[in-house]
Amino acid sequence: MFDFHVPTRIIFGRGRIEELGTLAQDWGDHALIVCGRSAMRASGVLARVQTILSTSGVKADICDWISSNPRSDEVDAAIQQARRFGAHVVIGLGGGSALDAAKAVSVGMGHESVAGLVGRTLSPSRDSLPVIAVPTTAGSGAEVTKGAIITDVVRDFKSGIRGDDLFPRAALIDPSLTDTLPHRAALDSGFDAIAHAVEGFLARRSGEMNKALSEQAIELLAPALRRLSAGDASTEVRDKMAFGALLGGINVATASTCLPHRMQQAIGTTERVGPSHGSGLAMLYPAWLDSVEQVASDEATTIARLLGETDLHHAVQSLLQEIGLTEKLGDHGYVSRDIHDFVNRISGNLDNDPSPEPGNSLIETIYLRSL
Repeated sequence: MFDFHVPTRIIFGRGRIEELGTLAQDWGDHALIVCGRSAMRASGVLARVQTILSTSGVKADICDWISSNPRSDEVDAAIQQARRFGAHVVIGLGGGSALDAAKAVSVGMGHESVAGLVGRTLSPSRDSLPVIAVPTTAGSGAEVTKGAIITDVVRDFKSGIRGDDLFPRAALIDPSLTDTLPHRAALDSGFDAIAHAVEGFLARRSGEMNKALSEQAIELLAPALRRLSAGDASTEVRDKMAFGALLGGINVATASTCLPHRMQQAIGTTERVGPSHGSGLAMLYPAWLDSVEQVASDEATTIARLLGETDLHHAVQSLLQEIGLTEKLGDHGYVSRDIHDFVNRISGNLDNDPSPEPGNSLIETIYLRSL
């Protein structure tokens, strides 16, 4: 017996970006495009999207100042722009940060600032705008989740805004948009997708549907990530990465994540952003997996076998070495005295972790061993 609800319409396949204009028309003819500061322009994707929308009679306004860790003041500025423009729909274009920012814009329309929404689960509101999520990385899964990670610059607090209104109305996933993704960014985001699959299998909220999705995602992602690391950027590899990331995102939406995601979010601050999300997870995973194998050995063995090993810690460690994600927190200048601040900034549900006691003692140990 289980409940499983993912309300986002999923449009997947190479070349399907051409359907964006028709899709946007379902909600109106004024679209706010939310993206990062340079990558979408440099790759030509933004110009292509503008042309597709224009051809369909959809006017577009551009919000292109979202940073790699979206800030509440950036989102507030985008909300003001959406109001002035009279946006009917918000299009998130880019990696997880752009998609999270677009979702935050949507639910922030009826509020003075999104800063006060960070760390909250919201009730449905008629003020929210529909979102079309167009990922250009294969990793975050944000195109199908009901959360947005935002840093409240007032409180210097990074956490999620959550609620059913944050589900995008549509996810348009065209793997060709990942073809120009820089190599390191592809590996970082690819490990994020692996983490979603692993945590989706191990989480306390995981059900049979989640475990099945995790198994398929790992079987797709692990060999594709290895091939990508070795220089194979073929369409086959990119397509498998995009599909595996989507499966992982569905698990985030339905089973959520475990300690590593809570802990990685707590590393960054407004002044000290820290490593990328995927890289930060990679730093925490070996120490976390040691704790997992002590309390969920059967599940850990199942995942290890999917990775071609018998020991999960060794399997993931080997994968990280093969794809070059071997940095430690100490390589980014963090020291043991930073751990107290990390722990104080942790938010979200910790009880979803397989550990029966995911408290400060375990968290501090994982951080310390990740230095």
